[in-house]
Amino acid sequence: MSPLQTAVLLAAVVTTGLTAGLFAVFAHAVMPAFARSSDRVLVEGMQNINRTILNPLFMICFLGPIPLLIAAVAVLWGDPSLPWLIAALVLYVGSFIVTIAGNVPLNNRLDQAGDPDRVPDLGAVRRAFEPRWVTLNLVRTIGHTLAFACAAYALALA
Repeated sequence: MSPLQTAVLLAAVVTTGLTAGLFAVFAHAVMPAFARSSDRVLVEGMQNINRTILNPLFMICFLGPIPLLIAAVAVLWGDPSLPWLIAALVLYVGSFIVTIAGNVPLNNRLDQAGDPDRVPDLGAVRRAFEPRWVTLNLVRTIGHTLAFACAAYALALA
């Protein structure tokens, strides 16, 4: 494998793994912790997380795997790892769509609820957000983890 192929594939694996890990932390720790918390803590906490997560490092890790996996497919065309790279790309894009079409609109609605001190029924806000968001997060966590596993296996094959 050439240095370019190695660099592209390694960058794809690392960024895919970071994204899978982030969503897994939400599935295994953040949302279970919020489930034990008051309505106010969940609403305010998720509003704060949703505002602070939109930063350059997150965006590189979240958006980066798509062009990196495409580049890996291109530079490793004909390699035995190719089917695994294509699977990683398809799984990543599918999970990305879950985030964009499902989690992000829920995050936006939660933000639009406003200051938790001024929301008359935080319980209703929570019920409209938490169950669906947690389910969608589990779906994207599984998808991103499988994408990471396929990309890592492609790296091992290459």
